[in-house]
Amino acid sequence: MEQKRENLFNLALETPEQERERTENLNVGFDPTVRSWEMIVKFHGNLQAAVEELKVSLTEDARELIKVEILIAGYAILTVPETLVDTVTALEEIEYAEMPKRFYYSAVTGFDPADSACFAEVTQGPPFLTGRGVLLLIADSGIDWQREDFIRADGSTRIRWLWDQTLGLEFDAEQINTALMAQSAEMRFRLLPSIDVTGHGTAVAGIAAGASRSSGYAGAAPWAELLVVKLGPADPFGFPRTTELMRAVAWGLRKAELLQMPLVINLSFGNSYGAHDGSSLLERFLDNAAEIGRTVICVGSGNEGANGGHAAGRVTSQKARQEIAVANYERNLRLQLWQNFSDRFRIYLISPGGRRVEMTAPVNGGKYTVWLENTKILAYQGEPSPYAVAKELYLEFLPEGTPYITSGIWTLELEPEDVVTGQYYLYLSDGATRSSGTFFFTPTPQVTLTIPSTAAKVITVGAYDNGYDAYADFSGRGYADEERTIGVITAGLAKPDIVAPGINILAPDLFGGYSPMTGTSFATPIVSGAAALLMEWGIVRGNDPFLYGEKVKAYLRRGARPLRGIQNYPDDRVGWGKLCVADSLQTT
Repeated sequence: MEQKRENLFNLALETPEQERERTENLNVGFDPTVRSWEMIVKFHGNLQAAVEELKVSLTEDARELIKVEILIAGYAILTVPETLVDTVTALEEIEYAEMPKRFYYSAVTGFDPADSACFAEVTQGPPFLTGRGVLLLIADSGIDWQREDFIRADGSTRIRWLWDQTLGLEFDAEQINTALMAQSAEMRFRLLPSIDVTGHGTAVAGIAAGASRSSGYAGAAPWAELLVVKLGPADPFGFPRTTELMRAVAWGLRKAELLQMPLVINLSFGNSYGAHDGSSLLERFLDNAAEIGRTVICVGSGNEGANGGHAAGRVTSQKARQEIAVANYERNLRLQLWQNFSDRFRIYLISPGGRRVEMTAPVNGGKYTVWLENTKILAYQGEPSPYAVAKELYLEFLPEGTPYITSGIWTLELEPEDVVTGQYYLYLSDGATRSSGTFFFTPTPQVTLTIPSTAAKVITVGAYDNGYDAYADFSGRGYADEERTIGVITAGLAKPDIVAPGINILAPDLFGGYSPMTGTSFATPIVSGAAALLMEWGIVRGNDPFLYGEKVKAYLRRGARPLRGIQNYPDDRVGWGKLCVADSLQTT
């Protein structure tokens, strides 16, 4: 087992490619055409020089395949031939390596976004805030750059740069304006061929900063300027990966530095793989990014709160059991178990037909395989990493001899051997990738935030129902366990930070009109817009040049208002309460 790599990456490297392709996770970041991997690394020293020195001993073809992209604060993305992953990982400059993960947009499917959360008091009256002078980075599925919502009255774009990662092209405002002036749709597309296929990014950008003269629609910060990144691989329908997000964030930070403007970064997606404790390289990367320049990062808490994908508990003197309903026609399923390294359990997996197997790991951890009925289970038992104290057991369920894994009730048993805390946390595949009929029978709604909303220094945004003044049950929930001892984010740090309206939020659609949207994806840009207004008041207008980063989070928390039926704050569902821009501004 290579301890400089995360467990999932080790498992992927030890699994044949044909088998990896049948999973949702194990082939992410692998390019079969050149047989190379993307690696996220934390490093020290001169990584570029170390890699160049290594290249001297390689063939010309191998040298051309190795690429180094330095990001920020000791983080980089490497592209490495599969045969050289071990060699590169062993470089002294590399401290730790992870493989990319796939993100899922946090949408479940109207209110105008600025019709609530106390925007009118500061946008329609003194100090008449608009977001002018602040950059908003929308890293998402792209944008419909031709919509009036993103065009000034003089016909020029409010998008300073548009980077389409799927095309590998970057367009500045001058190029966008040239395309806007083209007479035909065909010519406009030739000049600027970036398309938002899903409409998710257009909706998010509109909620955060849209402004339409003809319809009267107004986003939260209607005169903020936009940086837009269309995330993702060349497949326009493919989900983006963590590596693409990290590139987008680093790109946005460089643009903000070039323009000398304050920056708000909006991230409306996430995934469920990881310890949910702030310890992954992505979460640590965002914590570092939040400290560069005058920056605020807002991340949606995800929509995993009510879909039964998480269970937690404690093993005492008696064994613990967790039953999982697996629906028909599931092609694959993953299950993560996170526990304290101090605790030792015997772990048993029982199939729907009653077959039982002990998930006994090799002495030093690593990959092993078991078969139950018509299902093959790839298992990987890891150890704590240099960045996290939690221990992981990862299980990947694959059909064997049939198209689908065995449906019915699967049971996981944890039998105590030597228990100190007994705490355990279980996660199934993301709700976007499994049937609604696959869930834990006794789920735990707490700690259902998606990653990277679990990063400590981002503003984590949940959703509430503005019509009923009530928590939206799908919204990812935070940390309720006061005795939690696993991970960087342990007892005492509450998430989410705040909630915003997230049901039936009116947003620009792909058909030229506006449609109601539901999900934390659409609550997050409301908070991003609110952050832009505060930064306009403080930084751009000179009232408080230090109103960025954790200070913006503090003011948003302090200005938050209570929701009906919730008495004690912070709360694991709604954090410090619902967004109120006017009250947050008054705290300054």
